[in-house]
Formats: sequence, structure tokens, C-alpha cells
Amino acid sequence: MKKIVYTLLFLSASFTSFSQINPDHIEIVRDNYGVPHIYAPTDAEVAYGFAWAQAEDHFKLIQEGYLAGNGLLGKLIGLKGAGADFLTQLIQSEETVNKYYNTLDKKFIALAEAFAAGLNAYSKKHPEEILEKKLFPLTVKKLLRYTQLQLFISNEADKLVSGIVNNSLSWPYKIEEDSKGSNFIAVSRNRTGSDETFLAINTHQPLEGPTSWYEAHLVSEEGTNIIGAAFPGTPCILTGANEYLGWTHTVNYPDKADVFALQMHPKKKDIYLVDGKPYTLEKFKAKLTVKFLGINIPIKKKFYKSIYGPTLKNKTGVYSVRTPSTTNITAIEQWWKMNKATNFSEFYEALEMKALPGYNIGYADRNDTIFYISNGKIPIRAKGYDWTDVVPGNTKETLWDSYYDIKDLPQVVKPKSGFVYNANHSPFKSSSEADNPIAENFAKEMNFETYDNNRSTRLLQLLEEEERIDYKRFKRIKYDHQLPTPLQYNYMDLNPLFDMKVADYPEVSTLLTDIQNWDRITNPTSYGAGAYASLYYQLTPFYYQLGKDRVFTKEALYEALKITKAHLKTYFNAERIQLGEFQKLVRGDKELPIFGLPDVVTAMRGQPYKDGKIKITHGESYIGLVRFTPNKTYFESVISFGNSRRPESPHYTDQMELYSNFETKTMSFDRSDVMKTAKRVYAPK
Repeated sequence: MKKIVYTLLFLSASFTSFSQINPDHIEIVRDNYGVPHIYAPTDAEVAYGFAWAQAEDHFKLIQEGYLAGNGLLGKLIGLKGAGADFLTQLIQSEETVNKYYNTLDKKFIALAEAFAAGLNAYSKKHPEEILEKKLFPLTVKKLLRYTQLQLFISNEADKLVSGIVNNSLSWPYKIEEDSKGSNFIAVSRNRTGSDETFLAINTHQPLEGPTSWYEAHLVSEEGTNIIGAAFPGTPCILTGANEYLGWTHTVNYPDKADVFALQMHPKKKDIYLVDGKPYTLEKFKAKLTVKFLGINIPIKKKFYKSIYGPTLKNKTGVYSVRTPSTTNITAIEQWWKMNKATNFSEFYEALEMKALPGYNIGYADRNDTIFYISNGKIPIRAKGYDWTDVVPGNTKETLWDSYYDIKDLPQVVKPKSGFVYNANHSPFKSSSEADNPIAENFAKEMNFETYDNNRSTRLLQLLEEEERIDYKRFKRIKYDHQLPTPLQYNYMDLNPLFDMKVADYPEVSTLLTDIQNWDRITNPTSYGAGAYASLYYQLTPFYYQLGKDRVFTKEALYEALKITKAHLKTYFNAERIQLGEFQKLVRGDKELPIFGLPDVVTAMRGQPYKDGKIKITHGESYIGLVRFTPNKTYFESVISFGNSRRPESPHYTDQMELYSNFETKTMSFDRSDVMKTAKRVYAPK
């Protein structure tokens, strides 16, 4: 089954909400980079303006995400959308939303209604941009359904579904999925040597598509004043800072979803046994519509439900998938409350909602509190089972229904070291050794990561290298683009490459010499980086042939080097090239040489582009650098391309040069500063 992963595009309202919002009360100020600064008396009015601004820049993407959450994507894009449409029905998101709707905060519902009213108003004014009429008008419940789809995917439960459908519940560790990464760093005043506390927001999302970032500044008279980024279609900031505090995320990998093998009755169809007691599988049919050659083709697919969760059959048996993401619909509400927090206690109280299924959180504030947590809604599982594998679905011992409190998860507050960091690695290596959480204090069944990677190794080296980390050095650490020695990939071992004797491999001596003499800095002008990058992208077929230790042999590397040499000869008529000749930052007609490689701090990963080159698709995306003093917060940022996805917009590519040169733009919480860069001021109507 194919799937399309769209993002956290949530929430809603109907056209009737439009009458409750007066657009004349809302002011959208576009600065010289097209970033919307939205001012209004209430949070709801700000949300309306935020929706309008997003639609001006990203209406197509917003709709695509919402279509996925309502089983309509296949109707728009055909078979590629069928996977998302099926998942939405498999997890019964409509029923889940109905069940938990009354648990939402009424203030948040009002905000969500205003956000959707803004989208509906925009669609009414621009009907020619509507992709699928059946999606409109948007309602709160209609859009909340997509919350459930994305939370399910965020917990990687979709991979379990794919494993069942494909009759394979074990699949190889994928190099392309584990080399993208994100980072954060927070440094307190005992290390900055000043009255400033630092936070680096450094997520590594796709550079294009529904899970790429959109920057905004939201201000209301109800206490909101926040700068940051959201995925198109969300009514609040997902990573950023207000005047008091800031936070960001990286993906974490505790065990967030399980698959259960049901014990079926030997004689009775669709009857399964739990502790010897018979239960009947509930039967359903997913109704899908797939567009093919302009024709809508209806498709039906059976699925089931057991007491463990959504259930499917395959050649080997009957399996259920269970994940905490299907037991609440309040994730975006929690993010909104994180937006509204003014101190660490309020922020931590928002985390105690346990609505986010995962994600590490890095935090800093003006009171010099820095904080790290490997956050999530983690089930309390029975001991004695291998929860990393398929577990028995024939006993209520394995039917978990409770979760660890936030205080019981790995975390660090105000460490003596003066820093916290994360690069998608172990939560037990989040500060200095003396400040780290102790792995033995956490249940094995939580299955937290225990490994390092190149980014985490390099960050720790740099953070501990010198006692004082002033702002200039802090920025150098964040923008570091050098691989450590030895290499520390957590998904493969490439160190044998540097032990190969050049004289033994004359056919690839030029490539091997460039790589072995390389300073491991991934500059666009580096020949060593060019050789290494060219080789890296030829390794994938060899990677899947590795043994359990995932160590590349010299023989495999020699074969890959020969293929790399042929590639360079074919496409570049050369044996050596600079990194910037090989990999490009591309949008529209603009193409720039670009720094970075997978798993350096400034991570970059690409896909085949044209003429043998690589086009960057994942990595450095939204970057925010925040300085908190006791009385003022400073913010600078950059985004990979520009803040609009409309090719005709001047803001389609206007940040590419800043981004490629490790530069940022200044953002301000102060309206007078904002107005100095204002290029357009208008109401959303």
C-alpha cells in the first residue's frame, strides 16, 4: 500500500463563523521578506488573519493536507492519495473526533473556528483556487480528523500497517529516513558569560510540501506576541519564541506504537480469543475514490477492529495496531497553550496534557531556565514481552491503557553544565555526563534511543570545547558543517573508507585521495566534500546488503567508488568536482551551490536532480536564533527558499542567498520595528 505523508494541518470552522469576525479589526503587515505580522484585539481574530495570510501563500498545500484527512486525496491525485485515504478510515478518525470533541478547551474551539472561517472566507473570494468542492465549507470536526491521521503517522504506526499489508513485519533500517535529522541547542548564562540565554531552533524538515515551514508573527491584545513557524494549515506556531520563552522540537524514537498477533478461533470465522474468551472482530469497509484518466473510480477495502485497535489480515495471520495517538485530539490545543505560556511553570503545565505523541523539546526563557525532555505519550507496558517485535494479542496483559506522566520521562532542567542539546540521538546524552538522565531509571519497555550520531557527537565536542559560549561562538556551533573523526553514523559504519591504502586501488586513486585528505568540512568549494558526497549517494544498494553490524567492507566501498568515478565521468567529464557543483539548492529557475551533507549539524539530503546532480529536499529548513535577556528577547531567522509557495511571488525565493551564506534576517516583537520594514498593510478581506 502506498502512502502519502502530509503534515499536522489541523482545525477549523464553517462559513457561519465568518459573521463573528470583523476583518476590519485585523491588520496584516507584510515585511520586506513577505513574513506576515498579524495584529488584532483577540486571539481568535489573529487566527482568522493567520488563516488568510497562509491561504494567500499556500492555499493549495493547505487543501491537500485537509483532503488527506478526510479521505478525499485519491479523488484529487489518484492512486498516490489512496494510502492516506485508507489510513484515515482505518483509524476511524471521524468516530474519534466525535468521541473526544467535548474534551477540547472552549477558548481553543473559538480560535479554531476563527481560523477556519478565515480559510472559508478566502475560498469564497477565490473559488477558482478550490481543489475539491466537497472539502468546503470547512468545519471543526472535518478538519480535526486530519489531526488523527498525522498523529498516527507521527507515531510511525503507519509503518506497522504497511508491514501487515505487505506481509512483512520486519523491514530494513532505511538510510534515507534516518539521515535527515533535526537539532537544538540551549545555553544558559553561566556559559554565555553575559545576561543572555540562547536557544537555537534548527529543525530539518522537507524543504517543500505540507510539512515544510511557514513563518509568521502573531500579536493580540490577549497577551499573544510570538514569532516562529508552523506547517501550512495550523492555527498557531509550532516552533518559535514569545517575549518570555521559546521552544523547538526534534523527532525522538521511543516505542510509540505496537502490533499484536491475534489468536483466532480454530473453527469460527472472525472470532479471536483473549485469555480464552471469544471476541468478534468488528467489520468495516473503507470507501475510497481514486481518480484515473479523469474518471472517479470507487474502491472498497475491508478492515476490522479488535479490542487492541485497527486490525488487518494478511497471509500469515490477523494483526492489530495500537498507538496512543488515537486516544486524544488535543495536540494543536497543547501547542497553542505552549504559545501562550509566559514562564516555565505554565509551559510545563501545557506539556502535562500529554497530547503530543512524541518529539524532543528544547526550551529556554528570559529567567535563564533551559530545559530538555524526550516528550511523548508513552504507554505503561507489561514486563516480560519483546515490545520491539510483534506481541501476543491473546491476553489482556498486553492490552495497555495507561501512560507515563510527563515528570516520568527523561528530562534535564537547569543543568550545571549550562547547556542542553539534541540531534535525534539518545535522551541519556542531552547535557554533560553529570547532568544526563540515567538510562537505568527508565523502563526497558519504553525503548528510548541509546545511540549517538555524527551531529550529536560533533555538538557535544563543540559545546565542551571552551567554557565560554558567547553569541558569535554559539552561531558558529549552530552552523558547524564538519563531520567528526571517527565517523559516528548510527545507521552504518563508513570508517573503513579512511583505512583503504590508495596504492592498492589505483583505479579510484583520485577519488580516494580527495576523500582521505579532506578536512571533513562540507563547504560548497571543497573537492573532498564533492568526492565524499558523490560516493555517499552511490552507497544505497550496498547498504541493503550489509550485515547486522552495518559495517561497509573495503570490497564494497571499492565497487561503490568505481561506480562513483563512472558517474562523475559521465555527467561532469571529470574525476573530481566541488561539492557545490554536485548538490544544489533549487526552486523554480534559481539554482545555488549549497553546503552540508547528511548528518552534519547543518544537515542536507537530496534526491537525483538533473545532469547527475543532487537537488536538496531535506535538511536545514526553518532556523531561529533567540537571545533572552531579563527584559528583552531578540530573534533572527531564515527559511530555505522564501515564505510563499506561489512562483509569481517575490517571496518565492528571496531568502535563498541568506540561507546559503549562513545569514539571517532580524525579526522583532516591537511593532515600531516591524513597521519600519512594512511593505504592505491591509485587512484580510
